[in-house]
Amino acid sequence: MRVLVRADTHVTFSLPESEPKPKCTWSQLITAIAVSWVSMIIGYCSAYTSPASISLERDFNLDSAKLTWITSLMPLGALGGGILGGLLIENLGRKWTILLTDLLFLVAFIVNYFAQNYVYMYVSRIISGVSVGVLSLTLPVYLAETVQPEVRGTLGLLPTAFGNIGILLCYLFGTFYEWQQLALVGVVLSIPFVIVFWVIRETPRFLISRGKEEETQQALQWLRGPNTNIEKEFHELQKSYQEETETDETACESLKVLFSLNNFKLMGIVLGLMAFQQWSGINAVIFYTTKIFKESGSTLDETISTTIVGVVNFISTFIAAIFIDKLGRKVLLYISAVSMVLSLGVLGAYFFLKDATDIDVGFLGFLPLASFIVYVLGFSLGFGPIPWLMMGEILPAKIRGPAASVATGFNWTCTFIVTKIFLLLADEIGFHFTFWIFGAIVFLSLLFTIFFVPETRGQSLADIERKLAGIKVRRMSSVANLKPMPSSF
Repeated sequence: MRVLVRADTHVTFSLPESEPKPKCTWSQLITAIAVSWVSMIIGYCSAYTSPASISLERDFNLDSAKLTWITSLMPLGALGGGILGGLLIENLGRKWTILLTDLLFLVAFIVNYFAQNYVYMYVSRIISGVSVGVLSLTLPVYLAETVQPEVRGTLGLLPTAFGNIGILLCYLFGTFYEWQQLALVGVVLSIPFVIVFWVIRETPRFLISRGKEEETQQALQWLRGPNTNIEKEFHELQKSYQEETETDETACESLKVLFSLNNFKLMGIVLGLMAFQQWSGINAVIFYTTKIFKESGSTLDETISTTIVGVVNFISTFIAAIFIDKLGRKVLLYISAVSMVLSLGVLGAYFFLKDATDIDVGFLGFLPLASFIVYVLGFSLGFGPIPWLMMGEILPAKIRGPAASVATGFNWTCTFIVTKIFLLLADEIGFHFTFWIFGAIVFLSLLFTIFFVPETRGQSLADIERKLAGIKVRRMSSVANLKPMPSSF
């Protein structure tokens, strides 16, 4: 407050000063890095089969069917983990749920390391898949409930960045390690969080839901810094939780709202984006990169090419963060779709010339790597982050929780199907037709974006909800044009 004294009357009154802009504390940074470390394990685990597939085929005498099961059991386990995750975070807590998944990763990599045959690999991938599914729900919730809004966008990018670091690490180690040594690296990566776990705190939102008001205040104080007044935020947290408990609906009522006509249309947009994201073939590419490069006969060593793709995938995270709020969602989706259609078309043409004709493609040995770079970059600019971002933007607050669970489960189902059939399809009809099929699906995604996907750039969540519900929104000032916080994917 600023005190003003009028000399003629000696009347004292005060005017409010603008509050200082909140700053990110070391506690929040440590918290975000700690949980993002587990996201790095997700990336490492997802990419594992790419460098490991060749040595696994050799040591376990695997055919394509068994290899596709080793690869696709992870997303299948993630589907189950996504369902289990909701129960765990509400009963066990966000923090302890993340620890549980980290320990499951540790167990999975140990089983992997001591594998005697492909059945061990099946078990390992199912366990790690369950962990991935649980974390896909838990990490966003934990960060949203611990990090203050002013830095949530910046710190919210960390899990994505760390996830891509995990993919890159797996590709790098895969240049000189085989499947067993790669599993040992996974064991080592799982240990640090077990130590840091005892430093970070449970989310204030979960603590208040358990009636632990003193612990809630302690957690808030630790997160916001010792010199920060947390009373206002604490009372808002209390009020918010009280309002939620007063408006709880039965399961039947929730389903009725979820599948109302307008919400069903919005769910269709979200599920469409999720389907096109996975049917672009991205996870098949990430899981089988080394094998694809080996089959391509590229002039570059397959492990080096795979590593280059991992580097591009990592860098593209930050490119997407720069442009996602400048160009708009739809423009980036257009760029993403066109890039992927072109690169998949060229990749398919290369394999067609190589496998279905007598033409020597040795002089085109650079094409597989160039196509993969354009493909991964295009995906990361649009269809990688935007379906997840728009899921949070266009789904109304009243159904956001259950609708997000449905969308996440649907996404993992698509991931399982794509990764399971990719090699089988390539064996049956050839890599060229397989890539052309993915390209045709991505072309359909371009049409879907043009005709059905709304633009949400520069709009508040409340304005988006009103607009999609058919309520006219009038902008009162330039404040409405403030950019939303960046979101990770």
